[in-house]
Amino acid sequence: MNILVTAGPTREKIDPVRFISNYSTGTFGYEVAGEAARRGHKVVLVSGPTALTKPRGVRIVRVESAAEMLEAVKRNAGKADCVIMAAAVSDWRPRITKDAKIKRSGGVKALELVENPDILSELGKRKGSILVGFALETGALEKNAAAKLGAKNLDLIVANKITKDKGVFGCGRTDVFIMDRSGAKERHRRKTKRELAKIILDKVLKLTI
Repeated sequence: MNILVTAGPTREKIDPVRFISNYSTGTFGYEVAGEAARRGHKVVLVSGPTALTKPRGVRIVRVESAAEMLEAVKRNAGKADCVIMAAAVSDWRPRITKDAKIKRSGGVKALELVENPDILSELGKRKGSILVGFALETGALEKNAAAKLGAKNLDLIVANKITKDKGVFGCGRTDVFIMDRSGAKERHRRKTKRELAKIILDKVLKLTI
């Protein structure tokens, strides 16, 4: 199959030295891309800024902002049999960005934000391939995951929960809830992201049958 994977955070520029982002390391998406390549699939990885090494056998497209990721996804999605959206795309960006560094003495009273494009929704509207989404929640995990599955027209969703005493970003092992378009549900506990990558790709294969 031709598989398109997105990974990592996006950065939304405030000025030349500051940006809005999140804690995503990109590990989950890179593991999925690497495992897909090891299985013989043709893989394109659209990656936000990370410190990770490119998986072997994968063509990588590096981007920074959500707008850049959207354009890269649009360029490559048409040839994909499956799109796995593991990236943690910033929901908002500053309405105005500055070309020069904002000085402390100038004072910033407020930072006005506008919504970024919803890449997953865009893909769901023009559905032409298997679409896998991810969700990170702080509560009502199954309810929110099921709602996102339907709202974004997904075939599969992988969701996990972050709590005060149990982080997700950069963790060696994690718990996930997986739901497919038929409503079938599974929970996997204390799995490495490589193990989860194998589980996700096995499920993608079943969706093609």
